[in-house]
Amino acid sequence: MTTTAIDRGLGAELAEDLAATAFTLAKRFAAGATMWSIAPSWEPHALHIAVEFVHPVIMGKRALPAVALTGPDLVDLVRVSVRPGDIVVAVAGADDPQVRSVMRRAPAWGATTIWIGSGERPSAGGFTASPADHLLWLDDPDPRVPATGGFVLFYHLLWELTHVCFEHSGLLKDGSSGSDEDGAVCVTCSDEGRLGEVVGASESGQAAVRTARGVETVVTALVDPVGPGDLVIVHAGTAISRLEDEEGR
Repeated sequence: MTTTAIDRGLGAELAEDLAATAFTLAKRFAAGATMWSIAPSWEPHALHIAVEFVHPVIMGKRALPAVALTGPDLVDLVRVSVRPGDIVVAVAGADDPQVRSVMRRAPAWGATTIWIGSGERPSAGGFTASPADHLLWLDDPDPRVPATGGFVLFYHLLWELTHVCFEHSGLLKDGSSGSDEDGAVCVTCSDEGRLGEVVGASESGQAAVRTARGVETVVTALVDPVGPGDLVIVHAGTAISRLEDEEGR
């Protein structure tokens, strides 16, 4: 019989991560968020997560909006589906290119991200200190871990703990929008560096850029030329730098 990390107990750190993630989920759902789940290599996990949250299996528990996204071109599917304040939950290994791309772009879409996985941990992206807002990880390198039930336990506990948080509604009214807008700001112009995703080719030194605030017209003279899908840092209405993609472009 294979013994995994989940058999030996969650551990205090992982239990704390689960509780913090559930509290974030409760706040986002209370603010009107939809959850989008993806699992490129293990689609049943994405489907199971959506069913778990949308189906109130216990009398009196609310159905929560959750949708599984499956099939090819997941980055594009998430891009057109997610709205500011929504949640993206991914189940994947650290090396999954589609999930890595979604996690890097999510701050520009205004989405809160949760990454469930095992084995080697994913490295941080170029804009954030962590690869996701919440990382729920089993360090066990056994490739059979996704089939042992550990991931299922994670999202079952998330569902239960989220509903526990709903029982304390006063804690959920903190005014947070769910977008990446709460960091330090420039003392001169009261703006901060925000991640943006270019949605159209630049013309005359400007481009349409999607950020957590919506689609903005941004001055791109410092980083031109830019095209759809490029990631830029926006400060005071200007793209001040460009993030290389993982292929080094």
